[in-house]
Amino acid sequence: MFVVESYPLAVALCVLTMLCWGSWANTRKLARKDWRFELFYWDYAIGVLLLALIMGLTLGSSGTLGRSFAADLSQASGASIGSALLGGTIFNLANILLVAAIEIAGMAVAFPVGIGLALIIGVVLNYVAAPVGNVGLLSLGVGLVILAITGGLPACRQNSSLVLPIIHSRN
Repeated sequence: MFVVESYPLAVALCVLTMLCWGSWANTRKLARKDWRFELFYWDYAIGVLLLALIMGLTLGSSGTLGRSFAADLSQASGASIGSALLGGTIFNLANILLVAAIEIAGMAVAFPVGIGLALIIGVVLNYVAAPVGNVGLLSLGVGLVILAITGGLPACRQNSSLVLPIIHSRN
């Protein structure tokens, strides 16, 4: 596998990674204007998966240090690989739904509600599955997230002249 042994190269690759974090939104601006944002993101996610496979099969299988990509993949069970693919698919479907909500209601409404609900549901489901941690602190955190979501409603109502016509025109 390709192993970075140089500190300056490692820092340069970290900077490159930071620049690529939001690249799906930036590359959207370069695409055709009639291409729906949600569909663009889906195509982008598939492209990232294919690029990751190509990089794994090339850089991940070159060099003399560590195991090759194929050897690492053969260690994983089919259920583990399927679980990783399912998790990635669910994550990207959630991102598509978030982007669609932003398109309908705007960033100020959709993002806090979407991310807040994901946080609340995640905490509750994880605690039900494995009750580990201080239930009081978890409840306090979930309560604060609920408060933050509902606290944003007055701001949404103040800008309802911008948001509500968009929501009603979609129904």
